[in-house]
Amino acid sequence: MINRMSTPLDLDQIKLALSSLTHWRFEDDKLLMDIKLKNFSEALSLLVKVGIEAEKLNHHPEIYNIYNKVTLKLTTHDAGNKVTQKDIVLARAIENLVL
Repeated sequence: MINRMSTPLDLDQIKLALSSLTHWRFEDDKLLMDIKLKNFSEALSLLVKVGIEAEKLNHHPEIYNIYNKVTLKLTTHDAGNKVTQKDIVLARAIENLVL
């Protein structure tokens, strides 16, 4: 049985998904979001919220944090490090936290 959630999306599918994800971009086979917050406490709070959402979906982002700046990268490892529907679902959940 094919796991459609882990099937890599083609560029047109990714572009379509990005049309409704205002804070994300596609680069190097990953979805990326850069966020600048007021201070480190706000950044840390966001990271905890992202971690909870990621754990619920059993799909975890690459997370980079320097003081008030957070960068999130989404790709699916079991799909050859390509973007899949799993990444789109998590991107939407994260974007809802940021808005």
